[in-house]
Amino acid sequence: MTSRPGLGVPLTSASNPRIRAAIALRDRRGRESSGLTLVDGARELRRAIDAGVEIVEAFVCEPMLAGPDARVVLDALQKGGAPVHATSEAAFGRLAFGDRAEGFVAVVRSPSLGLDRLKLGPDPLVLVVESVEKPGNLGAILRSADGAGVDAVIAASPRTDLFNPNVIRASAGTVFSVPLASAPSEDVLAWLRTSGVRIVAARVDGASAYTDTDLRGSLAIALGTEADGLTETWRVPDVEAVHVPMRGVADSLNVSVTAAILAYESRRQREGHRDPAD
Repeated sequence: MTSRPGLGVPLTSASNPRIRAAIALRDRRGRESSGLTLVDGARELRRAIDAGVEIVEAFVCEPMLAGPDARVVLDALQKGGAPVHATSEAAFGRLAFGDRAEGFVAVVRSPSLGLDRLKLGPDPLVLVVESVEKPGNLGAILRSADGAGVDAVIAASPRTDLFNPNVIRASAGTVFSVPLASAPSEDVLAWLRTSGVRIVAARVDGASAYTDTDLRGSLAIALGTEADGLTETWRVPDVEAVHVPMRGVADSLNVSVTAAILAYESRRQREGHRDPAD
């Protein structure tokens, strides 16, 4: 393997201290203790860079580089101040995960997730997902939120860390572009009330169908897990419960599917295609 000028001699051993330290970030304890996480893939890393996420260091396997984002990402890394390590295919194989190795793995600093960082404009659309446990579900919700133009996603009392590398991968890197926060459910509810945001909760026993509900204006849509739904925190008088009609034997959809349906219905209503309750 030949190294690109400026990248230096390739790291060839998985026992290299830098590679071992990066591999340790696959474990949640390693991520939480260090405040760092891994970004795997050119598209995901490009979106992290575009969002201004701090790159601590990056590992590049040049024979694997391909696709339109690869050149842009490599140039951005080399122009940045973080160390960029050329890496052999064997060593890179220990760093990469999943079935889509694209020649880039970066160690980045996880962005802050405080509610106070969210700056809502007029008539915001917010998705609240409570007790999310599966990184793939959270990633899919973020990807749908990005597509529907959701203003923020809030993870209420999550059961997974929001910058799990699998969340980053499942979100196609939109975890860095969609405003994101996390807090206990009670704090999220209080923050929404203080912010003057109306709340609609997706529940299987909701009185109204989502298509008969006004999803315009300043609004938060709260969703729980398929197994347990939303907790009692959200069963309060000022939270309107809606349901997605189910025509088969199942009583609910995957939470990421429900989030996409409701977010896009809200977007459709906001663009004037129908006026529910009018």
